[in-house]
Amino acid sequence: MLIKRFDMVKKPLKEKWFLTPLAYALSFSATLTRGLKVNKVNMKGLKPPYLLLCTHHAFIDFKVTTHAIFPRRATYVVALDGFLKREWLLRNVGAMGKRKFTPQDTLLFKQIKYSLEKLKKITILYPEACYSVMGTTAALPDSLAKMVKIFKVPVVVLNMHGNFLTQPVWNMGNRRVPLRADMTQIITQDEIQSLSVEEVNKRIHDAFQYDEFKYQYDNKIVIKDKNRTKGLHKVLYQCDTCHTEFEMDSKGTEIWCNACGKRHYQDEFGRLIALEGETKYPHIPDWYESQRAFVRKQLEENTYYFEDEVYIESLPNAKRFISLGDGKLIHTKNGFRLTGKDIDGPLDLVKETASLYSVHIEFDYKLRSDGVVADAIVLSTLDDTYYIYPKTKRDQVTKLRFAVEEAYKMLKTKNI
Repeated sequence: MLIKRFDMVKKPLKEKWFLTPLAYALSFSATLTRGLKVNKVNMKGLKPPYLLLCTHHAFIDFKVTTHAIFPRRATYVVALDGFLKREWLLRNVGAMGKRKFTPQDTLLFKQIKYSLEKLKKITILYPEACYSVMGTTAALPDSLAKMVKIFKVPVVVLNMHGNFLTQPVWNMGNRRVPLRADMTQIITQDEIQSLSVEEVNKRIHDAFQYDEFKYQYDNKIVIKDKNRTKGLHKVLYQCDTCHTEFEMDSKGTEIWCNACGKRHYQDEFGRLIALEGETKYPHIPDWYESQRAFVRKQLEENTYYFEDEVYIESLPNAKRFISLGDGKLIHTKNGFRLTGKDIDGPLDLVKETASLYSVHIEFDYKLRSDGVVADAIVLSTLDDTYYIYPKTKRDQVTKLRFAVEEAYKMLKTKNI
């Protein structure tokens, strides 16, 4: 089967003039109704070209970003799945494509360089590469600071608040939550050449710190959604009391363990309250991070192992998913191995730990070609992207991400 692959080399375009009013209408209709306030710091007199690095929480991020840079327009780095069935539109609003978590720095570097030097545009990146799973800062690529340093342009960070609460990736409602954003020039034109890569890296990481549940509680933001806890078991998959994995469930405003019966209620300020016994983790991200520590221990003790039969789909371009049928996925501290049938022959994909600082995951993904809604883990090569759906084991993808990130950290510190 002859398949035309997505063109990663095609240069970004300036946004078509007739799409600009549409972009403003779609963005401001969402941001103004939520009372968005943008706090601009050290931005006076700054003009393009510059790099704008944005935190990534939900689809509304793109609307908040459009509002924040008004009246200027920009180019955007967008993952391939964002182009699905709308490549013409994305290309013509200034998007440039990338496959997530692949070593495409050379290609991406050229695209960004063209945007900054030739188009002289604000060039927007979401370096966390996917929506935040827990409303807290996700892993950032090691190469980011090096790339920023080479471009020699000012660097701005847009740290958004309330976006995750509007639509958590595991509970795709659409809540009316007040929005705020801090837009800060963290590196000026004069500083970029004198700062070391380490100093650039620290400034970026410091500016990217956020905790949406803390933001909600500190600002007493009330979320009355009667289904606000639905889906929380996708990310809190291990009981805090009996430590059983993958026996958690959630519905309405409660999350519970099917193994020991422990139940928690999530109040309107986002805090958890045990209905019986001790409330160990009232702050949800603390529970989430305790699971990461558990996975880290398994990796260190060589007891971590994942294997399951999986259903696989390929996304070679932005037109459609192609079913590859069933296969097998194995993950250890050394990396992934995916086997099955590819479009033109056998599939045997190996992704070593050194090549993945994180991995993209999906909850209840709705775009499968067969219409089935399921969780997925996503692995990419330079030419293809594989959506991989575990068949016999439930609620696995959050733990898989923990294992990928912690194995990478261990490898970097030579502890693996």
